[in-house]
Order: sequence, then structure tokens, then C-alpha cells
Amino acid sequence: MNGPASREEKLELGVELLAHLEHEELALPDAIDRIETVTTSPSLTRDILDAAEKRGVIEREGALLSVRRGGTYVNYERQVVQRDGEFDCRRCGTAITTGHFVKLDAGELGPFGSSCIRKVTGRDGDDSRTE
Repeated sequence: MNGPASREEKLELGVELLAHLEHEELALPDAIDRIETVTTSPSLTRDILDAAEKRGVIEREGALLSVRRGGTYVNYERQVVQRDGEFDCRRCGTAITTGHFVKLDAGELGPFGSSCIRKVTGRDGDDSRTE
């Protein structure tokens, strides 16, 4: 998501991002960290979580989300595109020269640095905000 997007587009992108997480379980703060790459609005974050739950993408139990995988994790070879340029990582804000973008049906999300792309997609167990 590079330019302005409507609330509905952000909602769809957030739900799809949750559907493509690598692990079956995720702590709520980690899910919110990923959603914040789409929006920092608390009300939209709540709407994304509610929509994902209503659609059967996730199940919430306290502060733990169970993600219904169904083999939908991000395929790096097909869904992650690298572009050279001057970017700021959408997750941590670090200046980067190679941006990683995730192509989802609902749109494109990025740019991310090499560490943050793994964190956003759930491929990296360490969830600290460093690049």
C-alpha cells in the first residue's frame, strides 16, 4: 500500500494479511503489530480483527489468535517483490534502498526492509522493531 487507500481497502488488506500468517497461533500484540503496517487507527484495527473473526480467518481466545492457515501463507517467490529506490520501511521507519513489497489479492503492502518483511509475514520469531 503505497498511496492513500480507502478504509474498506485497508480493512480488506488487513484481513488478508492475517490470513497469510506463517504460524497457526499469534499473540494479539504481534497481530496488532502486523496490522499497524496497514493502519494505525485503533478503530480500524478493531474492525480488521472483527472482520477476520467473522469471516473465519482467525479465532480469538483472550490475547491469543488462532489463524486458520489452509496453506495460505505468503509465497516469497510469487508474492514478495523487491524494488530498489529510496524508501522508509512501513513497519519500523528505517531508511532502506531495497524495498520488499507483499502482493496480496486486496493490494500491495510495503515497502519493508529485509528483516521487517519476515516479521510482517510471520517468518521471523523475533518480533522486535529493528531493521
